[in-house]
Amino acid sequence: MAAAHDLGPLPHWDLSNVFPALESDELNAAIARCDNMLGELEGYLDAQGIAKDAPRAEDDTLRTTLDGYLERMNDLVALYHTIGSYIRAFVTTDSFNQTARRMLSEIEPMGVRLRQIDVRVGGWVGAIADALPRITAQPGPAQAHAFYLRETAEQSRYLMSDAEESLAAELSLSGANAWSKLQGTITSQLTVDFARDGKVEKLPMPALINLMQHDPDPDVRRRAYEAEIAAWETVKEPLAAAMNGVKGATSTLDRRRGRRDPLHAALDHARIDRETLDAMMGAMQEAFPMFRRYLRAKAKRLGHAGGLPWWDLMAPVGRRERTYTWDEARAFILEHFAGFSPRLERLAQRAFDSCWIDAEQRPGKRAGAFCMGVPLVKESRILCNYDGSLDQVFTIAHELGHAFHNECIYAAGKTALQSITPMTLAETASILCETIVTDAALAEAQSADEELAILETDLIGKTQVIVDITSRYLFELEVFRRRAKAELSADELCELMLRYQKETYGDGLDERYLHKFMWTWKPHYYFAGLSFYNFPYAFGLLFGLGLYAIYKQRGEAFVPEYEALLASTGEDTAANLAARFGIDLRDRAFWKHSLDLIGERIERYVSL
Repeated sequence: MAAAHDLGPLPHWDLSNVFPALESDELNAAIARCDNMLGELEGYLDAQGIAKDAPRAEDDTLRTTLDGYLERMNDLVALYHTIGSYIRAFVTTDSFNQTARRMLSEIEPMGVRLRQIDVRVGGWVGAIADALPRITAQPGPAQAHAFYLRETAEQSRYLMSDAEESLAAELSLSGANAWSKLQGTITSQLTVDFARDGKVEKLPMPALINLMQHDPDPDVRRRAYEAEIAAWETVKEPLAAAMNGVKGATSTLDRRRGRRDPLHAALDHARIDRETLDAMMGAMQEAFPMFRRYLRAKAKRLGHAGGLPWWDLMAPVGRRERTYTWDEARAFILEHFAGFSPRLERLAQRAFDSCWIDAEQRPGKRAGAFCMGVPLVKESRILCNYDGSLDQVFTIAHELGHAFHNECIYAAGKTALQSITPMTLAETASILCETIVTDAALAEAQSADEELAILETDLIGKTQVIVDITSRYLFELEVFRRRAKAELSADELCELMLRYQKETYGDGLDERYLHKFMWTWKPHYYFAGLSFYNFPYAFGLLFGLGLYAIYKQRGEAFVPEYEALLASTGEDTAANLAARFGIDLRDRAFWKHSLDLIGERIERYVSL
């Protein structure tokens, strides 16, 4: 793989139009304004008598009170999220930045107060739930936020008392959130000495993981895998403590809130029901044999008698060893986004031109990729760890899809509370954008061997989202089950990880060389308020593929309806939004159809 300097200058994101600097007067003034707005909103709730056991007012009074709350809360949330995104942009790209970390800890108590306001209003809205149909029948903010209010009323059933919820929110800073921060700090600052090309380099973990996954030299991949496993061994105990801390706190709160099981809250947050999850997971597990067929074909190509060792799971196959410079990746993405929608191309052009993307790998920067919205400037920022591989080109396209989703919401004038999108639907635009670029790469392949290489990159990703995601889902289910009884040791977590990798990958992988430490560096397990950050990825992939199939049938006529869908993902359930396109999410046949589209590519791969 080319060295970083061969890729051209790799951008850092530019945040100067948000605030001039971390310790600038402008940012300090915004933080003070946010604090004042919190105080004013808390005073408004007191003045209006907003509480779960407050005396019932007339409908007109309730409507006026709700309208006032919604207007104030929307402004407050937009400001707080903008401040949070700005500071987190420094923390995620440089965890050694003590100023950023201190400022993040300073604004987090405001997040606690927001949560306390949310709980207080949630209890009150639940108490007046019977009046909501009448209140939201009249034009105004309450009517515009009818879905938010109904959902708030439904979820109010799973709240503890106001005092208990207030205490839980305050304790989260020194409890589950602190454990989550510890995991992020350890994994972003861990470095490994690695010998390559006659010299020893000190590599941050994201760079080492990229080597293990994508380097064309099998010896480099194997040694990177061994070095990675050895490195995680040195930090497994504090990471196991972090896992136990997060899952223990979540289990305790779920039980006190009356949740049926650990999945209950995750399904509600995803805005799907158990029938939908069962239909999707059942179809996925039925499809495992075709993914194992792909893995065995790859193993044979790479000279393995049985299944793949972990270090070859994402290895490049076929003659497409070229790397993409940053400018080449940009040009490729823009060209093919334009074929789908001029609006999508303009958004991506703006993201590149305005330096919304932080691409360089460096110590202190977290692994992986993400996109975050910056509401007050109606923009997004994207983090990736670019190494010139086709996989990373697909990753940029994926994250730009998230930015386009944000753009559709901003352009439609949606408020912060109208924009709360579940993870299941948050992957819709990203999957479709990634699919556009993948199809373009396949269409431009100059030979069967190049086609094979592109299919390889595509199938690596889809195997991760279907097979590996299932292993993570099963792992997390079992971790929750055991954590309810006792803490899990690091070795026990490793044993569970191996068990579910064997159960899902089957004979597609070599059981001697799996990855027992996959639980250490995936931040998804450590999000204090969001469990099961796994199955929504599979939902997003298969739902996105289903929509893309409709686009291929309908062409340009599909695009306006699709953009309208993206703009309204915070205002309905997944089932109702899918029904706009004639999709029944509870029907296993829909999920099977999307999986069959992947199966066609696997068959082509095997034939090549």
